[in-house]
Amino acid sequence: MTWYVPTLGDQVPHRGNACSRWFGRTCMRLIGWRFAGEIPNLPKFVIIVAPHTSNWDFPIGIFAQFALGFRGTFLGKDTLFRWPLGLVMRWLGGIPVFRHASGNVVGQTIDHFRRHDRVLLVLSPEGTRKKRPVWRTGFHYVARGAEVPILPVALDYSTRTVRFFPLHHTAATVAEDLQELGRHFNATMAFYPAQY
Repeated sequence: MTWYVPTLGDQVPHRGNACSRWFGRTCMRLIGWRFAGEIPNLPKFVIIVAPHTSNWDFPIGIFAQFALGFRGTFLGKDTLFRWPLGLVMRWLGGIPVFRHASGNVVGQTIDHFRRHDRVLLVLSPEGTRKKRPVWRTGFHYVARGAEVPILPVALDYSTRTVRFFPLHHTAATVAEDLQELGRHFNATMAFYPAQY
């Protein structure tokens, strides 16, 4: 069986080179993970990744990003971007969020989309590794405000697969998005199923 890696189109923000892709692919193979699905050839979209129940989600996501060669960005509280960790966080694609500044995180994120030609923003709709009865809704408001689609992605620990689902265009209401997007995910995919 061949090991499948989705192809990136020319509009997707790229990052790295043959060495970094080799590193990411080697790491993914060593830990027994693979890919399923396609990545749309668009310059901007929001990626929601679920279930998020383990600290392992972050390194698997970074390995996947390197293996595929795309430049993803993620949000982090501004205190994580201080010296020396800040250099690594920015290099990995982190965007500091100033929660104490005027305005809100959604507004800051929409502004980031407007100021850049190419942005793949990776978010966990749960917002935490702990069990949460409903997802946070910021991803919906960011996607609507920035006028970009949403790519649902599962870290499926039951099959060790990073699954890219079909692209989703925001619905008129948050409830519709939560229902439509939520159907892609289930507890058996989680590292800790009881926490999803």
